[in-house]
Amino acid sequence: MADDTEAERLTRELDWNLLRSFVVLAESRSITDAARRLRLTQPSVSTALRKLEERIGKRLIDRGPGRYELTRAGALLYREAVEIHGAVHRLSTLMRDMTDEITGHVRIAVASHVVCPLFDRVLSEFHARHPQATLSISVLSSGDALASVAARTASFAVCLVHRRNPKMEYLRLYREFFGLFCGPPHPLFGRSGLRQKDLAGHAAVSFETDRLHDALRAVTLLRAESELSERIIGTSSHLEEVRRMVIAGLGIGPLPLHVVARDVEDGLLWRLPPLADPPAIDVHLAWNPRAALNRAESTLLKSLQAAIAAVPIEARTYAGTRPAAGPADAPVARPR
Repeated sequence: MADDTEAERLTRELDWNLLRSFVVLAESRSITDAARRLRLTQPSVSTALRKLEERIGKRLIDRGPGRYELTRAGALLYREAVEIHGAVHRLSTLMRDMTDEITGHVRIAVASHVVCPLFDRVLSEFHARHPQATLSISVLSSGDALASVAARTASFAVCLVHRRNPKMEYLRLYREFFGLFCGPPHPLFGRSGLRQKDLAGHAAVSFETDRLHDALRAVTLLRAESELSERIIGTSSHLEEVRRMVIAGLGIGPLPLHVVARDVEDGLLWRLPPLADPPAIDVHLAWNPRAALNRAESTLLKSLQAAIAAVPIEARTYAGTRPAAGPADAPVARPR
């Protein structure tokens, strides 16, 4: 009973504005930094933090000269406060959405350079049926895209998935294959008859998620099998920037075959061995089932889920050539 009484007291007495301030405090480098973001004075922010700690009964931020970090209690509160803040933020949107016509705004978080005709077709059909609904698409790293969905600041995400959050739902949207490429300045560019051992020792560029314990593990193994230099010259979370570094000759880099097919045709990139059995990477649709979606968000998400269910994975697998955007999203032949 004592625990129930304490929970009721906290629910009754907790000021939601303190939670909003704490989210900013947790994402800042110092009290001063948080005060600047909140447009408040430093003493006001310090007072708000002290009040919240008194309400919670725990120290939330370990702060001192040269030290500013969340305590275990602070980290736990931050995770919950982000969800609460996201839910409150969406209330006004939900209230505005009480009309017969589907309106509202959809916030989509996508990984860099998603190329999927099925996704494009669903967006096109959604706009044709609901022209008053609006969209915004943010290009983020896959980790940040998933975090924004978990925090309910994005409607859903299209990205790579490594570790699955049990509070979220996932569907494989499409499968792509990666190969190794070099650009015109590279000494291997344009050379035919190359073998995988010819890549040994050459510098590499890659994605930030190109690690054994991350989403591009299969690509990491491909680099290792090719005995590329362990020193990676350049990294980025954006495909366009990895492509830029490869074309500029900084090193050999992994890229999705169907995304760069035009670049190969135009002589900007050269495919390197191994040519057979390229590693497959799955791109997922991810959403938060606990999020209160507006009608536009809910309708678009359901349309994507239905399209995925209706089209077999073979028709959502893109490989050596640019995928044709057709009603059935015809499969692309995998290179042999």
